[in-house]
Amino acid sequence: MKKTLFLIAIFLSAALFIPSSYSFCGFYVAKADAKLFNQASQVVLARKEDKTVITMANDFQGDLTEFAVVIPVPTFIEKGQIHIGDKKIIDHLDAYTAPRLVEYFDEDPCTKHLFKDDVMFSAAPESAMAPRRESAKSLGVTIEAEYTVGEYDIVILSATQSNGLEIWLTENGYRIPDGAANVLGSYIKQKMRFFVAKVNIEEQSKLGFSYLRPISVAYDSPKFMLPIRLGTVNAKGPQELFIYTLTKKGRVETTNYRTIKLPTNMDLPVYIKSEFGDFYRAMFDQQVQKENMKTVFLEYAWDMNWCDPCAADPLSDKELRELGVFWLNEPSNQPGWKGPAKNVFVTRLHLRYTANKFPEDLIFQETADRTNFQGRYVLRHPFSGNTDCDAADEYRKSLKMRQEKEGQTLSSLTGWDINAIRNRMGITATSIENDDKSWWQKLWGK
Repeated sequence: MKKTLFLIAIFLSAALFIPSSYSFCGFYVAKADAKLFNQASQVVLARKEDKTVITMANDFQGDLTEFAVVIPVPTFIEKGQIHIGDKKIIDHLDAYTAPRLVEYFDEDPCTKHLFKDDVMFSAAPESAMAPRRESAKSLGVTIEAEYTVGEYDIVILSATQSNGLEIWLTENGYRIPDGAANVLGSYIKQKMRFFVAKVNIEEQSKLGFSYLRPISVAYDSPKFMLPIRLGTVNAKGPQELFIYTLTKKGRVETTNYRTIKLPTNMDLPVYIKSEFGDFYRAMFDQQVQKENMKTVFLEYAWDMNWCDPCAADPLSDKELRELGVFWLNEPSNQPGWKGPAKNVFVTRLHLRYTANKFPEDLIFQETADRTNFQGRYVLRHPFSGNTDCDAADEYRKSLKMRQEKEGQTLSSLTGWDINAIRNRMGITATSIENDDKSWWQKLWGK
């Protein structure tokens, strides 16, 4: 019996140009990509006006004969609207948009300065479809189409009642978890169709792939949304969802849930360089708890023409087209832009969700806001050379205060014990307090 994954049930190179006036002047050293999180799903939405291409990355682990996915879609899907993509492109987009760690190095305080594609399509034989269609019809289920696309067998269904759809899926080898019928019924009432895909092992063997490639679906619909409720039906706990949107006009946000920016541009202790993944998971946990798991977090918003600092190069034109960006050759809508224009603005959203905290599907809107934003965290290495001047004395005193502030920031963001952080940094609260006292306070112990 097939294991059905109600994942994120959904609708379905220009030269790098970096204006120097925007430079952070730091060195990128680490990134917090989606691989840091378990049970993480990734979806890419390329949208302009009512045209959408949605790409789903499958993270299924196990026997591929047990894989299946059921996805509500707003319209009938023809075989030409389905495309099998390349996971490496989504990994590239993930790396490009991931929160990042940068580092700076203090200079000698005694030094004076002057300021200055190929896709395989084949329709299922009509003779093989007839008996299944008759059986489905008796249950109020209509098999509207069957395709084999790449390594996937795909069925497009419509239904009049959730119980009938549930029975049909079960009889055809799809395992339906408890609670699915109610959610399926809500999509039936919206007259949505169902995109059902499973792996064709024989086709996969012919193609030579040992993993599941992403599925892309193109459609026209005024609805800019992502149905996520089916994704909670068979979930064993909270799930991570990363949404990457590619639009022409500007940043994307959710309209039925709060979209807030992740804390950013924080100075952290230098030792975090080797523990950035642990820091980021702990920091995201804290933010989720603070917002009671009812918020969508903005992790990145940037023009695809450039980045600073770059956790990865911007995607090439070929990669963007593979993800569904069909408007690349259109005139730019960026006033005053003089560099190479890809006409693509990327937004990265991250949420942790359960059925009770996110009872509604995600509804999006594209804004005209092209303000750059990124999750960015900073390490400042102290000057370690021998130096002797009045400025050096002041520097050493301010350094202790700066390091204490870095420790306090880390504790606040993660919930980690401040004393344990100070121990890792090699500082103590007593030494900071003593350095901050006036000379007469130190003299008389006040």
